[in-house]
Amino acid sequence: MYSFEPSEEQQMLIETVARYASSNLRPAAHDADEEGQLPMNLIKKVWELGVLQASTPEAYGGFGEHSTVTGVLAAEEMAWGDLAGSLAVMAPGLFAVPILVAGSEEQKDTYLPKIVEGEWAPYTAALIESHFDFDANDLRTKAVLDGDSVIISGEKSYVPYAREANLMIVYASLGGNTQGFIVPSDTPGIEIGERQKLLGIHALPVYTVRFKDVRVPAINRLGGADGHSFSPIMASTWLATASMALGVSKAALEYAIDYAKEREVFGMKVAQKQAIAFMLAEMATEIEAIRLIVWEAAWMLDNGMEEAYKHAYLAFTGAGDMAMMVTDRAVQVLGGHGYIREHPVEKWMREGRSFATLPGLAII
Repeated sequence: MYSFEPSEEQQMLIETVARYASSNLRPAAHDADEEGQLPMNLIKKVWELGVLQASTPEAYGGFGEHSTVTGVLAAEEMAWGDLAGSLAVMAPGLFAVPILVAGSEEQKDTYLPKIVEGEWAPYTAALIESHFDFDANDLRTKAVLDGDSVIISGEKSYVPYAREANLMIVYASLGGNTQGFIVPSDTPGIEIGERQKLLGIHALPVYTVRFKDVRVPAINRLGGADGHSFSPIMASTWLATASMALGVSKAALEYAIDYAKEREVFGMKVAQKQAIAFMLAEMATEIEAIRLIVWEAAWMLDNGMEEAYKHAYLAFTGAGDMAMMVTDRAVQVLGGHGYIREHPVEKWMREGRSFATLPGLAII
C-alpha cells in the first residue's frame, strides 16, 4: 500500500511548487481573472520548476520516472495558487503525457525531448464535446481509416491554447473505441472558433475547434498502427482534475478559517459561533477524505492495478462534489463579503462548479 508520507524527492517538489504558488500564482490570480489573461512570464517561470520534466524519463529529455502520485501532489499545490494558472502551466502535458503513457517509441523519441527540454510552448489536446450526454468513451467525433490515412470529423470544446498551438492530440471514436491522434494545427479542415467565455478560469484561453474531414497519416495514431488503451489516459485526467479540486478547496478553507478567526460580529469572533465551527470542520473532513481517495487511486494507477480506472472515477466525482460544497461554504462564512470580488472565495466558488466539466483540460 502507498505510504502516506511523501518521499524526500516528492517533499522537495511539493515545497518548491507550494513556494512558487504562494509567491507567483496567488498574487497574480485576481488581476488575471479580471483581465482574462495570464502574464506569459509567469507561466514560463512556473514551467521552469520542471514538474513535467520530473515525470519524464532521461531517455526522452527528462530527469525522472512517470509517477501519478507525484503528479497529484504537485497539481494540488499548484492549484492552491491559481487554477487557471495551473492549467496553463500544465497545458503542454496534455500533449506530452498521453504520448509518454500510450505513444509508440518513435512518437516518444520524436516529440517528448522537444517539449520537456525546451521552454513552455502551447501544446494542447481536444477531448471535450459540447453536448449534455458527453461521454469520453462514446465520442461523436469520428475517425475513419482510409488506406494509410485517418480522416477525423467532429467538433470539440474547451481546447486550451488551440489558436496558438502547433500540435494537438485529437480524441475520436475509431470503430467504437476512443483513440488519440497527433494532429498539426495547420492541417486542412481544422477551424478554430472564437474564445469561449466560461463561468470560471477566465484567464485560460479555450476555444471550440471543428474538424471537417481532417486527414492525417495513420501512424499519427497514439501507439502507432495498433493504437492504444484509452483507460490510463482518462484515469490520469480524472486524477489531475480531482487533485486540482483539492487545491482550490484547500485554499478556500484556509481563507475562510482565517477570516472567521479575525472577523468579529456582535462581540465575538465568527469562528466561535458553533454553526460556523461545525461548517469549517465538515469542510476540512471532506477535503481530507477525498485526498486519501485520490492518493489511493494514483497509487493503484502507478502499479497497474485493474481497479485503478474505477477508483480514479470515484475520486473525480467525489472531488467535484466536495469542491462545490467547500467553496460555497467558504463564501457563506464570509457572509456579504464573500460575494465581493476583492475576496477570492467568490472566484474559487465559480471554479468549484467547473470541475465537473474540466476532465480533458489537465493530465498528470
